[in-house]
Amino acid sequence: MKQITLGKTGITTPQNAFGALPIQRCTTQEAVKLLMGAFEGGMTFFDTARAYTDSEEKLGAAFGESGIRDKIYIASKSGATTGEELRKQLETTLRNLKTDHLDIYQLHCVAKCYRPGDGSGLYEELLRAKQEGKILHIGITAHKIGLAEEIIESGLYETLQFPFSYLATDRDIALVRACEKAGMGFIAMKGLSGGLLNNAEACMAFMSGYNALPIWGIQRESELKQWLSFFQREPVMTDELRAVIAKDRQELLGDFCRGCGYCAPCTAGISIKDCARMSQMIRRAPSAAWLSPYWQEQMMKIEDCIECGICMTRCPYELKIPALLKKNLADYRQILSGEVKV
Repeated sequence: MKQITLGKTGITTPQNAFGALPIQRCTTQEAVKLLMGAFEGGMTFFDTARAYTDSEEKLGAAFGESGIRDKIYIASKSGATTGEELRKQLETTLRNLKTDHLDIYQLHCVAKCYRPGDGSGLYEELLRAKQEGKILHIGITAHKIGLAEEIIESGLYETLQFPFSYLATDRDIALVRACEKAGMGFIAMKGLSGGLLNNAEACMAFMSGYNALPIWGIQRESELKQWLSFFQREPVMTDELRAVIAKDRQELLGDFCRGCGYCAPCTAGISIKDCARMSQMIRRAPSAAWLSPYWQEQMMKIEDCIECGICMTRCPYELKIPALLKKNLADYRQILSGEVKV
């Protein structure tokens, strides 16, 4: 398995890491089994966040008293907007994880590049925590490409976490290369584009061509087994995989919902992260589940959209969500009526 060094941090880890957002949906016992299985299978980098409900606590249950803390890297995130709030969140995170330090502490889904002296106190608090040894490296996560480029140019952060998959644009790829040139570690979130990409081998083979650390969101043992299998047989790019990637890029490139859920809650009670990408999901997974009475009811809620626009102000990808919802509903109705086959 290829090893990745995250820029000037010196953190070196297999290019196959654990994204701990989905373990919110597991019991603690299930999560501990997954996390320990990941470590025993070769993973050494684990990414979580204060915003992921009890994800940090589950990592703490797995690793806090395991005696392997010095064999793994743990990264977490804070959505704080003031230094005081960040300090409180950091202390909570350390308690949850049952550790005295984080290898990387990241500002989470930022709306701007926080800098020293900007009045928020965030960067100053990060430096203070680093001096105290509570965090070893300062990172940041973003979803907007222009902001990510500004962050790299600032030279203030040691790692950048940004969406990256084989649906990447030339500009996205240039961002990864700019990180490498700047000595910043690049952590790739949404390597499966929110579940739209379902060929793990193609995803892994693509990622191996870049100096990027993917954090795969893992919730089930079957998923973990698949990612761990790549330690024994690392995927290489083949003509067959190139064809898979080319087909997916043709079908999916453009404005599509990644399912991050930052748009919620919806004024009209619409499950935007599901309904706004129904056209893709119904074609990329067994369609029967998406055509159930439950999902028909959820999709029909789109008719109640009042186009208030609040969801668009929250969307990190700046999608025109009401129009996207209506487009998906029209397609869904055609599928239900039999006019369109899936």
